[in-house]
Amino acid sequence: MESDFHLIKNEILGKKYSLSIACVDEKTSRELNKKYRGKNKPTNILSFPLRKDMGEIVLCPAVIKREAKKFGRTFDKFLSFLVIHGILHLDGMKHGSTMEEREKFYDQKYFSGNRRRLDDDQSRSRRILKGRKKS
Repeated sequence: MESDFHLIKNEILGKKYSLSIACVDEKTSRELNKKYRGKNKPTNILSFPLRKDMGEIVLCPAVIKREAKKFGRTFDKFLSFLVIHGILHLDGMKHGSTMEEREKFYDQKYFSGNRRRLDDDQSRSRRILKGRKKS
């Protein structure tokens, strides 16, 4: 069975789109964020469109873990939301109400109710909070 992230990627970017997801430490996240966004701090996620049909999402688990508590979510729930966020950026979306609506749509579609979650044990399912708290 395909993972939820793979299904989301296919739905938003298409089956032929090649997406890689990398996890980095806070130092590397800070370096990338400074180089590409001019912000001298680690960040939870960065999206890099590499070609029309290829991109990469870079996640920083340490930042995600801290921020998950701030947003009232578990690490897994916040990670899932961020992957959706990154994929939408790769699709060309910018921050704003339209992007927030799409995030909520895909979050509910793939991670609410009895949808399967992406983790080591594909047989477990979990519920997540609908929507997201705004900072």
